[in-house]
Amino acid sequence: MHRLQLEIIPGDLNHPQVLSLIKEHLQHMASETPPESVHSLDISALGEPDITFTAAWVGNKEPNRKLAGIAALKNLGHFKAEIKSMRTASAYKRMGVATDLLTHLINTAKRENIKKLYLETGSMDSYAPARSLYEKFGFKPCAAYDNYVEDPNSIFMHLTLS
Repeated sequence: MHRLQLEIIPGDLNHPQVLSLIKEHLQHMASETPPESVHSLDISALGEPDITFTAAWVGNKEPNRKLAGIAALKNLGHFKAEIKSMRTASAYKRMGVATDLLTHLINTAKRENIKKLYLETGSMDSYAPARSLYEKFGFKPCAAYDNYVEDPNSIFMHLTLS
């Protein structure tokens, strides 16, 4: 696996590459998951004050800079947060982008004194790589949390932070 040198910074929800990747993410969720089980955040939701939106870039100068991935952290209150809208751009899959983004989100959560991280992901085979990544980081299955309900199309996971 070729490791990329990424710059992970706060995401600009007006950047054309960011908008394009969010659109791709939402389209993928809609194509893989029944509508009642899609929990992706759209542009307006990603801009809410309880969301920390992050972008991972390859290259440090426009116009040659390329977006490798996005992710968000939603503060749930009471020292809890949820990982949302994690997506690697197709051209950068299997190059460590998701690993670097997840590491960044976990470190961000620790700095923000989050004690428990949650996530919801799909139960379908196409989500197996994501579930495997989360398991490698120590995430464990859990019951539905926050405003979610149990759903055969969803797998809920959590990680306790020290």
